[in-house]
Amino acid sequence: MSDNRIDGYARAMFEVARAEGTLDEVEDELFRFARSFESNDDLRNALTDEQIPVERRQGIVEDLLGPNATPTTVQLVSMVVGTGRGRDLPAIVDSLVQRASSAKDLEVAEVRSAVALTDDQQDRLKAALANATGKQLNLKVIVDPSVLGGLVATVGDTVIDGSVRTRIDQLKSRL
Repeated sequence: MSDNRIDGYARAMFEVARAEGTLDEVEDELFRFARSFESNDDLRNALTDEQIPVERRQGIVEDLLGPNATPTTVQLVSMVVGTGRGRDLPAIVDSLVQRASSAKDLEVAEVRSAVALTDDQQDRLKAALANATGKQLNLKVIVDPSVLGGLVATVGDTVIDGSVRTRIDQLKSRL
């Protein structure tokens, strides 16, 4: 899908969430759902398969998100899937996250960790990254077991890689 369409969907979703007064919560839920969507082949195939009726695909969204997300989030994901734009969901959500962060004068910091981080760990990490980059941040944590340990943080074009996987790869290349 063209960037204009992706931005159009993101803008519309942003405006709906802002009008509902749930922008922060919806943004976080959409971000987490988009990362799950990207990493789960079965989910991605189920929500993008044109052979599956639209109502069934939307039912899958409602079953997955219904008890765990705001009604606004469920409706927005259901709308994207219903219009046949499921494949573009991660790009649409990333554009929405960028738009929401910009509205708050924040930069998006995407952090990949092998394990879930506590609220205290996230707060300390956010402060450390803000200090290192000199920017106010909107921290988005992704649990990624392939990191093995440590963290990989991306803020704009800056990547800070303190992962065990990278250290192992560096040791392999030295040997």
